[in-house]
Formats: sequence, C-alpha cells, structure tokens
Amino acid sequence: MVSGLAANSFVAVLGFAGGLGVGSALAALLIVLDIIPRLAQLAFAYRKSIWFETAVVFGALFWSLADFLEWRLWLPKHPTLIVIGTFDGIFVGMLGAALTEVMNVLPILAKRVRLSRYLVSLVYAMVIGKVTGSLFDWLVFQYMDP
Repeated sequence: MVSGLAANSFVAVLGFAGGLGVGSALAALLIVLDIIPRLAQLAFAYRKSIWFETAVVFGALFWSLADFLEWRLWLPKHPTLIVIGTFDGIFVGMLGAALTEVMNVLPILAKRVRLSRYLVSLVYAMVIGKVTGSLFDWLVFQYMDP
C-alpha cells in the first residue's frame, strides 16, 4: 500500500516536473524567437497582438485536453496523413531554421548572468539530464502498465 502510494506520488511529481520543463521550454522558445511580435509585425496587427497570445494559450490548452481526455476524430487515412505530414515537415523545417539562427543563446545568457566560467559544466549538466530522462523514459515508463 505504501509503496504504491510512493510510486504514484513519484510519478505525479515527475510528471509535474516534466510538464513544467516542457512549458518553460515552449515559453522560452516563443520569447527567444520573438514569434508573437514577429507575427504581429507581419500581419500589421500590433494593437491586436493579444489575440495571437490568446490563440497560443488556448491552442496549448485545447490540445492538452484533447490528449488527456483521448478525444478522437475519425478522418480518411491517406489524405489526412498527407496533409498532416506536409504541415509537420514545414513546421520542423522552419523550427530548425529558426533555431540555427539563435544557437548562440546559451553563451550570451551565460555571459549576462556571469556564468561564463561554468558554461561547459552547464552544457554537461543539460546533456546528462537529457540522457538520464530519455533512458528513464525508455527503460521504465515504456514497460509500466497503464
């Protein structure tokens, strides 16, 4: 009984921490790449940028609910895969191009926060955390019963 409660508590804390990490990464990505201000600039809608921000927040909320509540939408297989694959490819390509522009974010941030001496340690910590999290996901979560 206690071990089940401890395991569930650990999974809940780990899930919350993962969600916090992913949410923070998304917010940082939106801020670093200036997605909302650039979109408002391209649309000539500076005064309506709150609509863009609201759309991002409600989009994230909607798709989180759709995932958690396992909403299903039945569409024809092949045309849907072609359209979704095309948009996924465009998104990944544009995101990759945008990220190559801002690859120097970590050194600039380290310099501003005066962590330049610890930059190598910071990168190692990020790599070790990513590898550990991936291994935990592959070796533990994959085999847990739902």
